[in-house]
Amino acid sequence: MAAAMTVATGPTYKVGVCQRQFVPRGHYNWRRARIHALLTTVWYPAAAAAHEQPQWLGSSASPFARAGEAAPRAALPAAPQRFPLVVISHGTGGSALSMAWLGSQLAAHGFIAAAVDHPGNNSLEPYTPQGFSLWWLRARDLSEVIDGMLRDPRFGRRIDPHRIGAAGFSLGGYTVIEIAGGRTSPAIFAFCASHPRARRCAAPPEFPTLISSVSRLLRTSRHYRASIRHASADYRDPRVHAAFAIAPALGAVVAATSLERISIPVEIVAGSADVIEPVSRNAKVFRRAYPRQPSHHLSRRQALHVLRNLHGDGQQGAA
Repeated sequence: MAAAMTVATGPTYKVGVCQRQFVPRGHYNWRRARIHALLTTVWYPAAAAAHEQPQWLGSSASPFARAGEAAPRAALPAAPQRFPLVVISHGTGGSALSMAWLGSQLAAHGFIAAAVDHPGNNSLEPYTPQGFSLWWLRARDLSEVIDGMLRDPRFGRRIDPHRIGAAGFSLGGYTVIEIAGGRTSPAIFAFCASHPRARRCAAPPEFPTLISSVSRLLRTSRHYRASIRHASADYRDPRVHAAFAIAPALGAVVAATSLERISIPVEIVAGSADVIEPVSRNAKVFRRAYPRQPSHHLSRRQALHVLRNLHGDGQQGAA
């Protein structure tokens, strides 16, 4: 996936955009979110006749950031018959639309890009402690979006099922490492219960009461404790053949032994001046764990954690 982006010299397609709501079959852990659907923004290559319009973050009456240009509900081009799919994971407290800077560029270069609003951890609805602490379930969100896109009456037949990748920013970077085969150790919960003031246990600015909320749930919620026991489960999706992690977070919680077994290409890009998710505790930790794999760590000098056109984690500078 990353190699294909590097080879491209410029946009070759107009960009279309539309929304989908995917409802997983059977029981699903919604993390106490109000919305019981995986709201997904899809950017895709559009036919040459498509009329692109400015896209905005925020309400239509008072937007606060531009999200590129795209043609709402435009037709796909007649050829090629199939396009690769990239599923996208936003950072803490962000949103699918906040990843427009990436999704629209992927679409312009011939990818179908589908970004999901992670339940309980997106800026469209109230935050929940479950959404902010059951991080590994975000990988399952991406797998469900893959299911939904492949079943979609419009996009399903236009996706090449053998060319699927995943990309994410910050906590989304952790998410794509999970879907590539990383496994989370639940030991961090016991550690933070005993050392709530430790640096690795600091609450994100979007949810300053997170640590106390998690402590309460560990004491009072059997369902939450059961969810924690699934932290180290395998969320690898074999349909994903490459991953792209941008400024990944949670380097301390993923078991090194699981990273050593990752068999697909994982490209990691991070900034040397990132003080929110420092590369020494995150990107470099991930990179060192699988040095023999076909992966890369690119440290952009003086680059920070904030990326353009992001809200939620972008404006706050959170993970």
